[in-house]
Amino acid sequence: MSATSASVPSRHPDAPRPVPMGIRLVAAALRIGPSDQAQWDRIGADLTAGDPAMARLVDTMSGADGAEQKELFETVARDGLARTSDVPVAMREFFTMAENPPEWVDFARVRRGQRSLRRGGADGTYIARDVSFLGGYQFSSFNQTLLRTGVMKKGSNKRFAETLQWALDVTDDGGLEPGGVGYRSTLRVRMIHEFVRRYVSRRSDWQAEDWGLPINQTDMAATLVGALIAPATGGLAMGVVLSPRELDDIAHTTRYVGWLMGVDDYWLPRSFRDGVRILHHTLGALSAPDETTRQLVEPMAADPLDWHLPAPTGLRRKVARALHLSITATYLGPRTMRELGLPTLVLPWYPAMRIPVNLARSAAALFLPGGLERAGRRGREEQLRFLEQMIGTSTAAIGDSATVAHAG
Repeated sequence: MSATSASVPSRHPDAPRPVPMGIRLVAAALRIGPSDQAQWDRIGADLTAGDPAMARLVDTMSGADGAEQKELFETVARDGLARTSDVPVAMREFFTMAENPPEWVDFARVRRGQRSLRRGGADGTYIARDVSFLGGYQFSSFNQTLLRTGVMKKGSNKRFAETLQWALDVTDDGGLEPGGVGYRSTLRVRMIHEFVRRYVSRRSDWQAEDWGLPINQTDMAATLVGALIAPATGGLAMGVVLSPRELDDIAHTTRYVGWLMGVDDYWLPRSFRDGVRILHHTLGALSAPDETTRQLVEPMAADPLDWHLPAPTGLRRKVARALHLSITATYLGPRTMRELGLPTLVLPWYPAMRIPVNLARSAAALFLPGGLERAGRRGREEQLRFLEQMIGTSTAAIGDSATVAHAG
């Protein structure tokens, strides 16, 4: 893609900005340098690029029968084209594509990648919340989209719970095969994204010349690798040892999830190292905290004080808040903590405490017969318990926190 400087939103800086400490160290260890000029230009150009395939489908779903069309979309995603009658042409074309993945997709590798992400357990999920998700509020232009969808009215805890539910669906064994729970959830998120693009970009207060297109290709690339590559990367530093094959299988899973999500092939990682490169390069362009950053970070940092924890509940909630701040500070570093409006002097006590535990578990997983399967099951149990601690007996319906998701 080529673009003149006049067509690139003003949010795109002239040169890369500083990135959080953790990803900077990992990139250095993998000998990943800064973006070259062509890569940097592509990051800027894709701030205005959307999802043409989903846009064509949503063009046919916005009329008086929009609700029925969304229901039919969910039906086809669950049951498949062959078992669903009276599917309109545009929807049939879309699902013909979705049900026939590219030749490079290897579902055996996808399943191994899913298992590897499951065995990250609660610690992998904590990294997703405390580093990727909370740290993502540095993306001030992306925050502008969030604040215009009504997503924050239901709270940051609910928004992350929905994201976690999507991640649980995506990493469920077999969940990404056509009709699987992760396949359905990812296509639902893709459809919601297109409705958000239309709703937000038509608002009179949306500054396209500054911010580009809501939920554009660059933003999607950063959030994709942030959701699936970053937790595995952070887990390594916390003692969750993954073999090189497991890391590359996670990248392969991420590549397929991105394809289902409508992320352009250019942004899909070919290896674990490539995934870290995409994360490093996009962070250098997108990390621009402003007043919206602290507006969104403050309530999320305090969310543990309302979690559903056993007695003594008050004490456990305070410990949970300190635990998650410890993770955030360890990986993001003092400069980023200051930009987020969080305390800068926080000891890395929780990651330090978990390293020996995770090293022992990793050794058992890697060297004992059946160890990987047992580690995957235990990790999934921990992840489900964490979701329950966050929301109690409530459910996390994907897209429920965004009012625009229900618009016709």
